[in-house]
Amino acid sequence: MTIYCDESGGLNTGAMTFAAVMLSPDAAAAIHARFRAVTGLRGELKGSRISLTERAYLLELFDRAGGRAWVAVAKRDRLAPPADGKLATDLALYTALLDLAVSSWLPETGGVCTDVVIDDGRYDPVILAGVRESIQAGLAGWGQASLADSRRSDGVQIADVIANSLFNVAIGSPRAHRIGVIVEPLIASRAIRIAELTKLL
Repeated sequence: MTIYCDESGGLNTGAMTFAAVMLSPDAAAAIHARFRAVTGLRGELKGSRISLTERAYLLELFDRAGGRAWVAVAKRDRLAPPADGKLATDLALYTALLDLAVSSWLPETGGVCTDVVIDDGRYDPVILAGVRESIQAGLAGWGQASLADSRRSDGVQIADVIANSLFNVAIGSPRAHRIGVIVEPLIASRAIRIAELTKLL
């Protein structure tokens, strides 16, 4: 199995979410291919660009395939400032959310080798390399952490949709109610679980 990671939002928007989606590469590819075949989607699959109906269909495919996700969520108005009193940065929040989402999975892997694939698009490659090394240290011998171009990763694109869905709910966007209805069964069945980050170290 592989953990595919992507984020949505930022401090300036009021919240940031980080999805760590567990799927086999074959299942991720099959979900993505079926979604494209039915919807006729061209270009990258992005949660910010698809309709509510398309989002519901993708999440149904994800659920049907046995996909699961931990989503780490931080809301600006519920986030305690860092201990040093300085303003939190997007990178610090991103790193903390990534760590929370991935570490939420580790007790459940049972020691099975699990690779972590992180979208490489948000920050400078040198910065992300440091984030990757931190995650690699946390994985110890359980798996390999790597960076991927989301346009070439089925699983990262699926993670983007899940992160974007919980981001919309977190900020109460105009689509939040409908998206909440879409994700509610997956949350109820624990196919999607939420871990809230309230403090930066």
